[in-house]
Formats: sequence, C-alpha cells, structure tokens
Amino acid sequence: MNRTFFYQLLLTLISTSSLWILPALSTAEPIKAPHATAQLLTIQPLLDGKIQGDPAWAKTVPIRDFWQTRPELGEPASQKTEVYLGYSENMLYIGVICHDSDPDQIIVSDSRRDADLSETDSFTVIIDSFLDRQNGFVFGTNPAGIEYDGQITKEGSGNFGSGAGGFNLNWDTNWRVKTQLGDHGWSLEMAIPFTSLRYGKQAVQKWGFNFQRNIRRINETSYWSALGRQYNLYRVSAAGTIGNIKVPVQRNLKVTPYGLAQSIDGNNIAADSTNEYGMDVKYSVTPSLTLDLTYNTDFAQVENDEFQINLDRFSLFLPEQRPFFLENAGQFAVGAPREIELFFSRRIGISANGQRIPIKGGARLSGKVGNSTNVGFLHMSAEALSDSASQNDFTVARINREFRNRSSLGLLLVNRSGDGSLNDNPQNDYNRTYAIDGRLGIGKDGSLSGFFAKTQSPHLNGDDTAFLLRTDYNSQKWSYRGGISNVGGNFNPEVGFIKRSGYDKADFFLLRRIRSDSWKKLYELRPHIAYAGYWGEDDFYETGFWHIDQHWEWKNSYEIHTGVNLIHEGVRKAFNLTSGRRIEPGEYDEEELNLVLKTDQGAPLSLFLRTKKGGLFGGERVQLNPSIRYRIGETFNASLSWSYNRIDLGDGDTPFTINVGSLRMTYSFTPKISVQTLLQYNDSTDILATNFRFAWLTSADAGFYLVYNETRDDDIGQFLETRKEWTLKYSKTFDLMN
Repeated sequence: MNRTFFYQLLLTLISTSSLWILPALSTAEPIKAPHATAQLLTIQPLLDGKIQGDPAWAKTVPIRDFWQTRPELGEPASQKTEVYLGYSENMLYIGVICHDSDPDQIIVSDSRRDADLSETDSFTVIIDSFLDRQNGFVFGTNPAGIEYDGQITKEGSGNFGSGAGGFNLNWDTNWRVKTQLGDHGWSLEMAIPFTSLRYGKQAVQKWGFNFQRNIRRINETSYWSALGRQYNLYRVSAAGTIGNIKVPVQRNLKVTPYGLAQSIDGNNIAADSTNEYGMDVKYSVTPSLTLDLTYNTDFAQVENDEFQINLDRFSLFLPEQRPFFLENAGQFAVGAPREIELFFSRRIGISANGQRIPIKGGARLSGKVGNSTNVGFLHMSAEALSDSASQNDFTVARINREFRNRSSLGLLLVNRSGDGSLNDNPQNDYNRTYAIDGRLGIGKDGSLSGFFAKTQSPHLNGDDTAFLLRTDYNSQKWSYRGGISNVGGNFNPEVGFIKRSGYDKADFFLLRRIRSDSWKKLYELRPHIAYAGYWGEDDFYETGFWHIDQHWEWKNSYEIHTGVNLIHEGVRKAFNLTSGRRIEPGEYDEEELNLVLKTDQGAPLSLFLRTKKGGLFGGERVQLNPSIRYRIGETFNASLSWSYNRIDLGDGDTPFTINVGSLRMTYSFTPKISVQTLLQYNDSTDILATNFRFAWLTSADAGFYLVYNETRDDDIGQFLETRKEWTLKYSKTFDLMN
C-alpha cells in the first residue's frame, strides 16, 4: 500500500475543504436561536421540586417551546415542558415542569451521582457563562433527583483529554436539586450557587443556555434551541441566549481537609498500617480564574483500572480517573485521541507498572482572562520511588485564544525536572514538550484543526517532532473526517502518551445517515467506511485497517452493526502475543467479520454483544464480547462483561484462549449514599482483583469512603492471596467566605 497516494488524496481534500464545504452551507437557513430573560426572585424557592403553588415562581414567565431532534426532527415536542429561570443574590435557580400524559410509564434507571442520563427520563441544561459559544457547564437530573454535572470544552468535540476538547464528567461542583413525581408528570428545582460557576466581570450579563429533555419510553429527545440530528446538547454555538443575569462579586475560598487510615497485608509483603492527612484549597482569584492548591494529595477513593487485552505490540491507554487532575483538564489537552497525548496526567504520581508514587503537593491556576483567552498553569511535586522514579517536579503551562465560529489558537509547554537520583546526573534528568495547536471553523459544519510539537530530551537528538492536520465535516446527512500525522522516532513526551513512535499516518472516515418517513419500525441506517494506515520512517507499511460497516437502528432502540475489516500488519521484530506464543517478523494480510447486537439499554434487562471472526497474524481468531446489564428500579444496577478470544496461530501448536471478565454491582441507598463492588479476572496474567467501595457524599467533592482492594494470583489452578488493602477516608469542605 502506497502512502504517497493517501497523502496526496487527503491533502487535496484538506486544502480544498473550504471550497466544497462552504457552498454546501451557503444555502442553509441560519439558525434562529431563541432568547429569553432571567427573573430576579424576591422570594427564595422552597426547593422541594414543586413549582406550582410556590410563590417564588409566581411572576416568572416560563420557557415552553421545545423541538425534537429524535424521533421526528424539527417537530414540536410531544409532551409540554415548562422552564422557569430566576436568580437571587447568590444563587441561580432553574425550575422545570416535565408534563407527561402517562406518568406511570416514566423510566428511572439509576440514582447514583453522575449516572448516565441517556437511558432514563431526564432534564439537562448547558450554561455558556462567558458567551464564548465553545465551552460550558452541564447540570442534569432524572426523576430520582440525581446530581449530574460536567464541563464542556470546544463543544465536546473528540474524546475528553485527547486534544480536541470534550466532555469532562469528572468535574464536580456543589449545587442542589429536588424532584417530585405526580399526576402531571415530574418536576424539578435546581439551585446552583454563583460560586460554582465562572463568568466575566460585567454586573449584568447575557449567557448562552440550552435545555434538553429525554422521554425514554418513546426515545424522544427535544431541545429549547433546535439542533440538527448530528448534534447534541454540547453544540454550544447553537445555544439560545438568556439576558438580565445580575451576578454578584465572586467571593470563594473553600478548604477541604482529609484524614486517611490504611491497612495493607499479604503473603508476599509485610503487614503495614498508615495514617495520613492532607488538604485541598480552592480560591477564586477573579470570577473567571480559579486557584487550586493541594498538599499530600490522595486518591484512595478512586476506582481501579479496568483490565484490558493487548493483542498487538503497541501501548495500551488507561484513562485518568483522579478528580484533581480531571477538573479543568480540557484546558491542558492537546493531541490526538488516545494516540498522541502531549500532556497525560497519569504520568504524575503513577509509575509505569501502575504503582502509586506519593505526591507532595501542587498548584493549578485555570480559567479565563477576559471572555476569550483560556489560561492554565499546573505544578506538581512527586516524591522519589526506590529503583523506579526519581523525585520529580512537573510543570504545565497553557494559553488558548478563542475566536469566532469555533476557532482557536494555543500554545503548550510541559516540563519534567528530576533530581537525578536514578542516573546520578541531575543536569540530564529532564524532559520538555513544546506545542502549538489551533482550530479553524469553516461555515456551520466544517473545521480544520491540528498541532505541531517538539520534545527535548538530553539523550535524544533530532527527529523529535510530531504534527497532525485534520479536516472535519458534519452535516445532518454526511459526516467526514480525514487527516495526516507524523511522529518522529525520537519524539519523546515523557509526561504524555504515544501509542507508537516513528511513523507517518493517513486516515479518513465517511458516514451517511439515512432516514425515511415510510419506515414503520426502522429508525436510521448509517453506512460508513474508514481507513487508517501507518508507515515507518523507512516507508515500511506497518499497519493498515479498512472498516466497512452498516448500522441498523430501530425505533425501539435495538441496533445491529454488520461490518468487514481488512487488516494489514507489518511486524519488524518478533514479539510474544501471550506467554510462549511468538509472532515472527513478516507481513500479514487478514480479513475479519464484525457483528454487533444491541438491545434497548434503558430496559431493566439489556444485552450488548460484539463478535469478530477472522485472521490474526497468519492464524485465526474468534472473539466474543458479551455484556449483560440488569437493574431493579433506580437503586440496583449490575453488569457482567466478558471478553473471550480463541486464537489458532496456524503454527501447529494447540489453539489457546484469553479471557477477561468483570462483574460490577452498585446499590444506591440515596443519590449521595452508595455501595459498589467490582470483580475482575484476567486468565492471561492469572489475576483476580476485587474492589469494594462505600461512599457517603457530604458534598460534590467530599465525604466518607470505605475502600477494600484484594488481588490474588493463580498458581496451578488455586488462587493464592497476594495483597489485601483496607482504606478509610473522610473529607469535608469548608466554605470560608459564604
């Protein structure tokens, strides 16, 4: 396969994208986003979820017009929704009546904080408090009254933390919500402190708003500001505007101390117990700029990483889960999804083998200067770990300027500075990454984006750059994405993530959405084709992946995906696929059938099944990935997932299997009190892991946690205990200025 052909093709598409995108958009009707006015409330709402009869809302004119995105695009919502929006001196209030002609059929699938709102009746709001049309805060709930919140960066494009922006569900802030079910349907009241938001300095402001309501039993999604079928609530540029919001002068100083007791025991380690304490501080330097300080940072309440199977010779990606690093992480994200992360916070406080490295403390300054310049500064100090890591200081600096029509330009600096304890040379214990990135919005549905980066390492010279250039187009009928990228053989972002190094890549994706009013049960067809090709610096064709697929989606939420994968693997050096099974150098061309079955995920019992059958490195593989979910009301949720791989390498040896399974069970006593168990098994590494977690949240970012972790290794069919760990942690937030 010749990469020159793909480079020329993609460069032609990218360079002419403005010519073929803009004419298609020139005849489109401009979006007429709605406007409304917020009401100063002279009486504080009772906040019991009941709107009717509460005198606080008596003079507020509700927002009533909602428009469907699905199932009937552009049609008025089938059920009436009334949104009341007001504010007091320190609080933003949102009251909503979700009328329902059949309230007994309202679906409530979960009551945990931040539980998925797509498989339940729900109401969600996005707030663009800077009116920059790119970023925002999300608040949502369901009839159980859960608190669901997150941050949107660059309209949620791409995967979070991967350079293109995204949705950060791990952003948590303090607010309250109450709900009520009744003959009318259900209603809710949100109270969001102004100190939980960020905004400009003007006394009276206009903010971007959009509201989304889901009616799960009929798969209806509707919005106040109408959206095309290709978009969701994160499309901030299409949000409506609400004016007359009188904001207070921001006064915010919160201190969250914690205390921790931990006991560790096992047959391969000496029993040990420790007591620790630490503290986090949050201070609003300005209404739009926040300083976070941390001392002796601990993440004992964080869930364990999920087991993964690696059937190639490239690095696995394990996502960041620690809340301190995830808050405002979109400010620091530059790169390509799970492939080139120029800053990857898991490099701080976690060793290459997953061992925790104590973090002494750090600081983060993040937010906006003015209404269009995002700034971020992060400095963390981690202790040394014997024979594994030197004492390191990490510094990340980021500035990003936003322009009209979803455009931006930014700079990034990442620095690691060690004490040289591992190599006895402090002057050469460092690594730096420099990058410039940008995005250009083209018309309503198109964009160009990319970055250029360089690293500096004392032991590497030359060939230490990387770049990416990408074009995207997303209309109601067509989606297209194409790009080219290069990573030098000495490109070495030690505080980042790269899946592989020393390559050129060309990729594209093309999808068509097809709907018809004549279909009685079928909702949408999505035929699509994708390609990704990698070439080494010597033009060796390392990887080629063609994916040709058809998605069939029914109105009852069932889906079937039928696809074919055409795979090329060029292996330079022999490697072990699993213990004792070796893949020799050579070029392998394979074909693979792909089938996905998906039932209604909002039902009490649901199934997801992915199957693959085809070639693998000259042999054959059968892969089954079933997942079963069962729930009882909104309180109990259980999911069982399994990955089965049967592999015959065709080398005359016996075929072998690799299994990875997980069982997750959660019971929610209330939206703030829950217990969760996660069991994981991997027979390729012979490990059984148990994680038990009891959480009682006193606020969004503090509470009581009891965590138990156990890991066992398999020895000749018997599980032998290797490690037990009990952790008890309590934290509490003190608001010192309000």
